[in-house]
Amino acid sequence: MLHHKVISAGIFILALAGCENMTPESRTVAGVAGGAAAGLLTAEALGADSNWRLISALAGAAAGTVVAQNTATGNCAYARGDGTYYRAPCP
Repeated sequence: MLHHKVISAGIFILALAGCENMTPESRTVAGVAGGAAAGLLTAEALGADSNWRLISALAGAAAGTVVAQNTATGNCAYARGDGTYYRAPCP
């Protein structure tokens, strides 16, 4: 099982190297797919049931979309602490 995880991590790292010259749309699609896969793998590793696997895949897809869009625009959202957010350049 550990062997499969190491191979999967290696493939993921190589796939990230190919994302340098992507359009914003393709970057978003890659973020959705990668986030969903990461959420599903996490749920699988924790032994979650079918409902939690679906929820974690959806949450991962949402997080992947946000990361991809922030990477494309160079802006990140920051919390002010009072429930509001502001956008500024990512560090």
